[in-house]
Amino acid sequence: MGIARDGLRGLLDALVESVETGGSGEEVAARVHVSRFHFDRIVAGALDETPGAFRRRLLLERAAHSLAGGAGVGEAALEGGYLSPEAFARAFRRAYGIAPSAFAGSGLPFRLPSPNGIHFHPPGALLVAGGERSETMDLTDRLLEHDLWLTGRLLDAAEELPADTLAEPLDVEEETIGSMLERLVWSKEMWTAAVEGRPMPERREGSPECLRKRLGEAGPAFTQIVRDARARGAWDTAFVDATCEPPESFTYGGMAAHVLTWSAHRRHLVLEALQRHGVEVEHADPLGWERSDRA
Repeated sequence: MGIARDGLRGLLDALVESVETGGSGEEVAARVHVSRFHFDRIVAGALDETPGAFRRRLLLERAAHSLAGGAGVGEAALEGGYLSPEAFARAFRRAYGIAPSAFAGSGLPFRLPSPNGIHFHPPGALLVAGGERSETMDLTDRLLEHDLWLTGRLLDAAEELPADTLAEPLDVEEETIGSMLERLVWSKEMWTAAVEGRPMPERREGSPECLRKRLGEAGPAFTQIVRDARARGAWDTAFVDATCEPPESFTYGGMAAHVLTWSAHRRHLVLEALQRHGVEVEHADPLGWERSDRA
């Protein structure tokens, strides 16, 4: 769409706010600190829809959803931003092909055709098509990349603590901050070795800097294994883990779910320990991470 996701989100936020609060085009543009001309040009280029048309469509979709839920025409007209039911009825008929009074029993969807895949999503949000928010990332990518990103941030944060603090026991699992960080890295090394038929690597503690170097190798290797399984549709395909005694078989899907589940648990324990020592890690939650630069 030719605009960065965060930039587009800022425009959407301003437009969505205008759905609730009203305001002229100049006022909406001022909220994102651009001129009306540039706001209209950027939105039209990004969404293939002018701000006015985008806003009117969302308001009509919201009104149609209300009609389907039993609202009267007058109430829906107000939700649609129309001063009179007559003007609302004319606009509604042009968009949906029927009178608003007949919509509830028509079985028609409340969403109108959209050039950008963005729609009103009840009770009052936006539904953004995946292709409009991301070019390639699906849920697997998000989980893998957030895991690696946050593990790296935890290692960066751990460098602020002295060695004796990293060696302090955690409240659970008989681990320390340092050993739990090492385990986050080692689990990827271990499962990569299992899939590739190599001997199980030994656990070896080290400084956050050393662990980051290991993560730089183990993280991409493990990620590639999971992505290959996804590409081949091999989630249910089993492999033999010869590092177990005796050897056991696991599916690729089960292995990926196991690693990501326990990584999330261990990251949370480390986050809590760091916070107790006054070290904060921003964007630890995937929602914040997705909207950050993810550098």
